[in-house]
Amino acid sequence: MGCGEVIILLSVRMQRLRPGAVFRLTARDLGAPEDIPAWCRLTGRRLLRAEHPCYWIEQRGA
Repeated sequence: MGCGEVIILLSVRMQRLRPGAVFRLTARDLGAPEDIPAWCRLTGRRLLRAEHPCYWIEQRGA
């Protein structure tokens, strides 16, 4: 799965979470180390931890 697909699926999953919830994503795509933090900045989510291929993202609104 390419990173574009990962971002789309991540966006859908994050919309379902309550404010403050933490989502753990595993993304092995080579673009993920740049794309996931950028997506978090653009959407107002907080990237709590990034250790490729794992990313912990906090839902906004907490």
